Amino acid sequence: MGVLNSFQNIFKVAELKSRVLFTLALLAIYRIGAHIPTPGINGEQLSKFLLQKGGAIMGFFDMFSGGALSKVTIFALGIMPYISASIILQLLTVVIPSLGKMAKEGEEGRKKIVKYTRYGTVVISAIQSIGIAVGLEGMADGAFVQHPGWGFRLMTMITLTSGTAFIMWLGEQITERGIGNGISLIIFAGIVSRFPSAISSTYRLVAAKELSLFALLFIMAIVIAVIGFIIYIEKGQRKIPVQYAKRVVGRKVYGGQSTHLPLKINTSGVIPPIFASSIIMFPATVAGFIQIPWVQSLARQLAPGTIFYTVLYVGMILFFSYFYTAVVFNPVDVADNLKKYGGFIPGIRPGQKTSDYIYRVLSRLTFVGAFYLSVICILPEILIKKFNVPFYFGGTSLLIVVGVALDTISQIESHLVTRSYEGFLKKGRLRGRRG
Repeated sequence: MGVLNSFQNIFKVAELKSRVLFTLALLAIYRIGAHIPTPGINGEQLSKFLLQKGGAIMGFFDMFSGGALSKVTIFALGIMPYISASIILQLLTVVIPSLGKMAKEGEEGRKKIVKYTRYGTVVISAIQSIGIAVGLEGMADGAFVQHPGWGFRLMTMITLTSGTAFIMWLGEQITERGIGNGISLIIFAGIVSRFPSAISSTYRLVAAKELSLFALLFIMAIVIAVIGFIIYIEKGQRKIPVQYAKRVVGRKVYGGQSTHLPLKINTSGVIPPIFASSIIMFPATVAGFIQIPWVQSLARQLAPGTIFYTVLYVGMILFFSYFYTAVVFNPVDVADNLKKYGGFIPGIRPGQKTSDYIYRVLSRLTFVGAFYLSVICILPEILIKKFNVPFYFGGTSLLIVVGVALDTISQIESHLVTRSYEGFLKKGRLRGRRG
């Protein structure tokens, strides 16, 4: 009843109510668009063909688009081109000094980076959509394309690129005027929309006695355990004690209190798996539509379940865990701020020694977080090989769903508590991944 009352409180706060309804309305628009077919394509037959031929890799990437990719609807490319452009821009800010300086210019610099990211999204979308159009023309002797030629290719490029640009706009509007992170919620909506079909597929396996009831209960127990483990790690912190020296200003004494510096076990959140999936998806998506032997061989190598894919995926998760943590958390700045306000870590000298200590602790935590992400993300392969179940029941999908849900509920909790309403927890506050 307490949780039910908390959800009822959402609609008692006018601003929060409007934000939640606005977010739900835009997500509904996104889901409607995921079913609008691209002109000149036989979507239903193509979907069956791709899921049969594409196998695990098509199912994996189709999950992120909520089924739009396999049917080549107007939202077939999903939000992944935007994420790919974001990755490229963040990497370039480290390599190119002028971009790095721009990123540190505050709000104006952020707006310029966002503008360049939008341009990059359009370019990447155009390249991917042209590749898909050409691939569709050569697939099954053009059986899925009504009028092949440059007219069809240009129409497909304009349609798919416009679809991705519209999704990008939806995500930005949700972030600005709704509740939660818009881009993450769009990915969340795409994954959740696939859950009913996953449950249906599992039911058919049980009905056909291809999956025993005992195995089903065992899998459900694993899923529940994984969800609990994800929540535990995402909320986990390493608290570094901080002591502030006393300062006498006039007749008043300031400082002298003890506090702590919280470091998340998984500082990077769900960003590394999303980034890694996006990088692998770029060549694999196009390769899946091109019926050339060596291209198809490359697509099979990039399919979930292969050794090459697993090693590449885990390696990228490790890389982006450290990279994104370095982007969002700077130990030198933290050490300088502590020194500026008279704070110090007991037993550690202020300045360089403090930043080195924080860096060492953060590096160890990042390794633990990256290892945890890798284990969770390769879990679907184990479920597929050992139990022959739909892989939506674990790994990347659960990680994204739970992580985004925690962040969104945390923001709702903040709105409720700020306006003196009871949140989702009676004792303390619910923390999101960045709470």
